[in-house]
Amino acid sequence: MEQISTIQRLKHCVTSAFPKGMKTAWWLIKITVPVSFGVMLLDYFGVLALMAQYTGPVFRQVGLPGVSAIVLVTSIFTNIYSVVAVLSLLQLPMREGIILATMCLVSHGFLIETAVMKRTGSSAIRMLLLRLTGSFVIGWMLNLIMPGSISTATQSIIQQHQEFGIVFMHWLSSISQTTLKILILVNILLVFQRILDEFGWIGAIEKPLSPFMKIMGLPQSTTLSWVVANLIGLAYGSAIMIDESEKGKMNREDADLLNHHVSLSHSQLEDPLLFLTLGYAIHWLIWPRIILAIAAVWLRKAELKITAIYRSKRVPV
Repeated sequence: MEQISTIQRLKHCVTSAFPKGMKTAWWLIKITVPVSFGVMLLDYFGVLALMAQYTGPVFRQVGLPGVSAIVLVTSIFTNIYSVVAVLSLLQLPMREGIILATMCLVSHGFLIETAVMKRTGSSAIRMLLLRLTGSFVIGWMLNLIMPGSISTATQSIIQQHQEFGIVFMHWLSSISQTTLKILILVNILLVFQRILDEFGWIGAIEKPLSPFMKIMGLPQSTTLSWVVANLIGLAYGSAIMIDESEKGKMNREDADLLNHHVSLSHSQLEDPLLFLTLGYAIHWLIWPRIILAIAAVWLRKAELKITAIYRSKRVPV
């Protein structure tokens, strides 16, 4: 009887999660497909490379060659897979490559990930500015503390012009895989969340992480969303983040604090591992982002406190 009850509870988790999962997956797909197509066109017609030419001087301020601009611009409009591909073409010295990779881990997938953070309670403009500023702060910081010196070597992108049909078919294959991945992962994650909730296992995740969440300045209500964002990233983890927010388990103020953290530090497993193919030391890709994210949360909390004090003084007695 107990076994039947457990099976029924599991079945309920699946049936209740699936409609919500499909709705969230469709929302993500409606953003991802046109954005991806637009980026493909910008890349094919050389717009991304043109943009990079004008942003090159900024990169020299953090010890990076001007051609690094095209990597970050690519990152902002696409994802870390594209960054690895471009970096493998550039063959930057190890030190510059690690600095640039860490900057891209902060600033990538802006259009899709910003939409997720806006839906869970944060200002889109604020998140964009935070990530852009954070990427250059982290690049400047690493340039100061990393051993070695700035290389004087120059690199250039190898231009390989292909027929539009070939480029389009490559995009179609890639976006089809991404769409399928969204449909599968989003639904699996929501079923997993329902199971944790149904059997009271969320507390087992929250309790051991509670001291760490306090150090980071994050409320306990954000624990599950924080874990998911750090394991699989913002885009695929959006299902749980949005669901927790819409159910009221994580209010907008708490979600905003979480977004200040995960906008700078997320996907700490898969994304850094991709750079192992380029021989980069993985620890440089992880801990600077965590430190920057913790600082961002505490600064946000201080800002909110000062704002509250200022407003209270303006209220007439």
